[in-house]
Amino acid sequence: MSVPVRAAVRRVRDALQRRLRSRLRQAAPETLAALGIAAIAGTAVFTVAMTVFAYHSSNHDEAVYIQQAAMLLDGQLALYPGDLADAFHPWFFIEDGDRLYPKYSPVPAAMYAVAMAVVGEPRVTLAVVAAVNAFLVYRLGSMAADRRVGLVAAVVFAAAPLSLVTTAVFLPYAPTAALNLLFVVSYLYGVRDGSLRWAGVAGIAIGFAFFARPYTAVSVAAPFVLHALVTTLRAIDRDTLAALRSRSETLPNVVRRNLLTGTFGILFVGVTLAYNARMTGSPLVFPYEAFAPLDGPGFGRRRILGHSIEYTPELAVRANGYVIEYFLTRWMTAGGIGSAAALGGLAIAARRWIDRASDARFRRTASGLLAGTLVTIPLANLAFWGNYNVLATMSDPTDGLISQFGPIYYFDALVPLSVFAALGAVVGWRRLSGRLANLAAARWSDRRGSDRAGQAARVLAVGLLVLGVVLAGTVTASIASAPLERNAAHADKYEAAYEPIEAAEFENDLVFVPTPYGEWQNHPFQYLRNDPGFDGPVVYALDRDPVADFAVIDAYPDREYRRFTYQGEWTPDPDRHVIPKLESLDVRRGGSLAATTTVGVPDRVSRARVRLSSETAGSEYVGYAVSDPEGSLTVDWRLTPEGVVLSGAGPNASDPDPIPIGEDAETVVLTVTLVQPDGGTLTYRQEATVRPAAAATAEGGTADGDAASGEDAVEVIWPPKRSVCPLVRECGTEGTYIPDDPDAHLDGVAFETTVTVEG
Repeated sequence: MSVPVRAAVRRVRDALQRRLRSRLRQAAPETLAALGIAAIAGTAVFTVAMTVFAYHSSNHDEAVYIQQAAMLLDGQLALYPGDLADAFHPWFFIEDGDRLYPKYSPVPAAMYAVAMAVVGEPRVTLAVVAAVNAFLVYRLGSMAADRRVGLVAAVVFAAAPLSLVTTAVFLPYAPTAALNLLFVVSYLYGVRDGSLRWAGVAGIAIGFAFFARPYTAVSVAAPFVLHALVTTLRAIDRDTLAALRSRSETLPNVVRRNLLTGTFGILFVGVTLAYNARMTGSPLVFPYEAFAPLDGPGFGRRRILGHSIEYTPELAVRANGYVIEYFLTRWMTAGGIGSAAALGGLAIAARRWIDRASDARFRRTASGLLAGTLVTIPLANLAFWGNYNVLATMSDPTDGLISQFGPIYYFDALVPLSVFAALGAVVGWRRLSGRLANLAAARWSDRRGSDRAGQAARVLAVGLLVLGVVLAGTVTASIASAPLERNAAHADKYEAAYEPIEAAEFENDLVFVPTPYGEWQNHPFQYLRNDPGFDGPVVYALDRDPVADFAVIDAYPDREYRRFTYQGEWTPDPDRHVIPKLESLDVRRGGSLAATTTVGVPDRVSRARVRLSSETAGSEYVGYAVSDPEGSLTVDWRLTPEGVVLSGAGPNASDPDPIPIGEDAETVVLTVTLVQPDGGTLTYRQEATVRPAAAATAEGGTADGDAASGEDAVEVIWPPKRSVCPLVRECGTEGTYIPDDPDAHLDGVAFETTVTVEG
């Protein structure tokens, strides 16, 4: 950076600092306190994000937004993996020809990308969003009532379990709420001050919110849009229209403001439609519709992937009833106490609307519009089946997504609830303290006694206030601890699963990852993400069928290969952990590959069965029996271009017939089943991925310089997948062999396998 540029940067920085200091000196004490609350809220969210959600949450949508953020920093709206799209297909991405694009809008991801670009940590955005939301709630409460109400509202909002937990994860609800809040505050500033600047900010904010989550933005903006329409129509009368035709007057301020807000809002609607056209080919088809056409708002058959229901109005009312109940009792600050305060605050505001002389007109407008969102948000949610999906059951608030993240689709409703709860609490305390003082003054009529009574009344009022704050804080801490503990349990599970990944040093690696939930990347292992160009120090590919795995290897011939797997079954249950394993892989190639498999033989084994098969051979196999194996059992077998050979099998043990392998890559399975006298079995199973050299040449593979080349060769990915299965011959990842963990298997279990190139 040149000297003049550095000097200009310093001047801008110094000017901003002077202006900030000047604004802080002029700020009201409540505003300074609100800034402190915002800072605390941001710090709390950042702490939860870095600890409880260090490996992200069980909501795998987080990976979509982080992947999007990385793509945006690379200037990409889509991924271009070429022929390997199926191997790199991230969760909730749509495959369209040679590209993959996400079902979600890029606006939340762009907010995360800013922190990634500036400080390298996207969780900073989460902290900023938490702080901004808390401060905007203060501003909103100040306009709807007064600054003390606004200050309490900021505390209520920031302390709500819904705010703390949902803001700490990479989901769109809190960032979109920040945009909606900015719209609401800016619109009300424009109404109060007649400011065109704030009207423009309101239009930009709601435009971005619409781009981020259109349905949510409309549900929040609806009362304000109605207010804008009514005030505009009232401002345009016959005299105004005549003056405009004669050009003797300009448009009234309210009309100009609303037109400016609407213009910017509609502009971003156009941006949204243009994005749709770019991604889906149609401006009216949103990416989420392209992913699952029946996943949007509405009634009737709703479907996403393999999950579908008939979503009726009756079911909608029932599901939303439970969601609202859990919201008010478990996810609101102080639970039912906070919700009761909000109801009281709403009643106070309603009385002020009726008694017009009791409050300023603007505050009546602000509180009335805010109350309107408590109508439009639930009505909009009735038509969205997502509120049914967050409930695992209709009667258990400790299960399902709602038990971990809360009523996420009602996040914006927390804003008016916080403001009205603050209004109820502040007005209630003022009235209570006033009545205590009046009672004391009436009891002691003399001046001295009146002074003592007033002092006692103030002490009692402060005591009751402290008691109320402690009670509310205790209830809030209690209800917030439950979802944090549930999410912490998932964090412990992920931390254990990722242990070998964390311990590894990747420089130029390709890692195959398992697919417990189907062929999706980042579902469930969202911590294992690829760079947008699929060219980072480590590339993660789905471990699928032999042809697909070899295709990935052929595309990355100069990488170190590894396989990430685990012992156990991966389920959503946080208490069911797996034992992870990260093992190095190699591609061995030769005219003939000699393999040796040695297994341990536990006590009380009377006999063993050895069997070798291939996919091409189908149900055919070769094998032999062993009587009274002791200590260990060694099996010799070979891989050749003609097939696989099991030494000691067949009528001619010295020259057994090979089991054929096909022209493409396939799996060769060797099993050693140990049998006890009572019939109990223990099966060692290994699955080797092999292919003849002809398939390698067709797929673009290259021959190893130290091995045979041409079509008279065979390749194998080594070591094979190994599992140890009690009682059954095949047990998947439940029996994955973990060589370095003595507690992972029965006593006496050992499983070694080697391969050498013969020619």
